Amino acid sequence: MDERAASLLDRIRVATLATVSADGGPHLVPVVFAWETSELVTAVDGKPKSGRLLARIENITRDPRVTLLAHHYEEDWSRLWWVRINGMASLEASGVGFGRALTALRDRYSQYQT
Repeated sequence: MDERAASLLDRIRVATLATVSADGGPHLVPVVFAWETSELVTAVDGKPKSGRLLARIENITRDPRVTLLAHHYEEDWSRLWWVRINGMASLEASGVGFGRALTALRDRYSQYQT
């Protein structure tokens, strides 16, 4: 990613993650994110869920292709911007990669401190 795109992403707190659903359509969900080395990381937080495996987790397990879209809107259209990142996702539940991702998220969002 170029420096300008990275700089824009540093300014935004939430983005939209798209995964590929079982029927091949997009599944969109808002996420918080951080950079860890050259990887973008996000997490499933501890808020109560529906009890079943989240669709984005099922989707990534089946098809790891993802897109992250971050954008900024203002009425002054000269200040509009968006950044799209296409990539391959992996799931980490423990280990070194998980620890680095959690550290990156804690550094960016105080809510992950606890």
